[in-house]
Formats: sequence, structure tokens, C-alpha cells
Amino acid sequence: MPTDRPRNVSDALPIGGLSGMFRVAAMPTVLKVSYWIWLIGGLLGLLGGVIGLFGSFVLIAFAPAIGLLVLLLVIVALALATAQIILAMKMKEGREWARFALTILVGISLVLALISAGVADGRAGGNLPGFIISLVATVLMWLPNAQAWFVANRGRI
Repeated sequence: MPTDRPRNVSDALPIGGLSGMFRVAAMPTVLKVSYWIWLIGGLLGLLGGVIGLFGSFVLIAFAPAIGLLVLLLVIVALALATAQIILAMKMKEGREWARFALTILVGISLVLALISAGVADGRAGGNLPGFIISLVATVLMWLPNAQAWFVANRGRI
């Protein structure tokens, strides 16, 4: 386990807030690509979650029980998208714990893709493309250039 794990909530928040989102200073190219994949995926997740909120409100009017379930799932999706953005920003700062957490997120993405593909019953459904994109971002985070960058930043931040 990484030794730079957060000790309190302020350790988990990005340095410089959201304004630091676009600064990718001296990162290796593979890590920059990984960061942008994670960040854009999280922002798209937030957008989809907001749209899902409106849809769940409409559904509550017609089928309250199902609508509440959908609302709960959308809130969980919004929380995960927010966590993905924050973790990507912490990974960009050289925090190894964020890289581990993003790796765990891709594992969760695989489970959800398999469940959703099973529910789709072979039809064009599921989130397999989303999983594959997350897998690419994860592999990029663990390549030798990225690994060397994390080692070089250890204890510096």
C-alpha cells in the first residue's frame, strides 16, 4: 500500500482546486493521456448523472417505486463520477493512493459491465466500451515511464 494515503479530507482534495485541472506540467505523456481519459470520463459521468436526475424525476411521477430506485442509482453514479475526477486530479499530483483507487474503479467497472451485459442478454447493451477505455487508462498509469514518475515524486508532494 502507498505511504502517501490521505490522512484527512483536505489531503484528498486537489491542490489549487478545480483550477488546477488543466495543468499537466512535467508528467510523462502516457500519464497525461491516462489523466485526460479519467478526467473526461468523470466529466461525462457527471453530465450523464445530471440528465439521469431529470429522467428519474419524470419516472417518479409515473412509477414511484422504480423512479426512486433509478434516482438512488443515479446518485451513486454521480458520486462515483465525482470521485473519479478527484482521484484523477490527485493521481496527476503524483499520489500513488489515487492510482490504486483508480485501478480499483476499473475493477468495479468490469463487474458492472459484465452485469449489464448479462441483463442485456446478448443485445447491444452493457458498458463494455467504457470498461475498455478505463482499462487503457489504467494500463497507461502502470507503464514503466509512469511508474518511474511516481517513484520520482514520492515524498516530494
